Amino acid sequence: MIRTFSMTDIGRKRKVNQDYAYTSEEPIGNLPNVFIVADGMGGHNAGDYASKVTVETLVAQIASSFEKNPVRILGKAIEAANRLIFRKAHENPDLEGMGTTVVAATCMGRFLQVANVGDSRLYVVSREKITQITRDHSLVEEMVRMGGIARDEARNHPDKNIITRAVGVNDTVEVDFFTVELSEGDMVLICSDGLSNMLEDVKIRMILSGAGDIADKTRELVDAANENGGRDNITVIVIDPFALD
Repeated sequence: MIRTFSMTDIGRKRKVNQDYAYTSEEPIGNLPNVFIVADGMGGHNAGDYASKVTVETLVAQIASSFEKNPVRILGKAIEAANRLIFRKAHENPDLEGMGTTVVAATCMGRFLQVANVGDSRLYVVSREKITQITRDHSLVEEMVRMGGIARDEARNHPDKNIITRAVGVNDTVEVDFFTVELSEGDMVLICSDGLSNMLEDVKIRMILSGAGDIADKTRELVDAANENGGRDNITVIVIDPFALD
């Protein structure tokens, strides 16, 4: 039995929450469950509009899809959201330049199917280790991969927030897909960079492998991100794929 808990928080520095999260432990269309985090960008109300409309579009597209393959279901849904956000941004000057990250996932038995655009993240966490499954589409991540800077320099780099791929910025979008085989005891974390920029991976693992239920752990993650500065909106979905009844 799958069990989840989600939470979004404005943080301590921002005036608007541009993050948006969605969870369904029940089937949506041909997917057995759906979990989504989106982190919007853009001035005025553009960022929160982009994330909210993207998530709503994904859910509607997944619900109406005749596809059976989860990669095609998630991919086509994200492409549809991209076209909508791109069009709205060109129709309304107040929404110009908006976009959003998105991580969408579904648990299918022991397998987790993930789709990603941007620098929001999905991790798989066990008692022994934490593994980032998604790959950040960011300038700093590109610099790390090219050997320009060390991994430990990336966290506090001044260009940390420049992303290289987002939903709605161009007329087409490239989506990364990942398939992960889960083991008993694994937990799944989906989060915006308001969490991952505020907490080291080792701290995230300690909280998720510690005492308490997933609601307690989710709140503890958000509280810890705020205590470390809360410089951005914080959104967290914690999934226990093998929860006992």
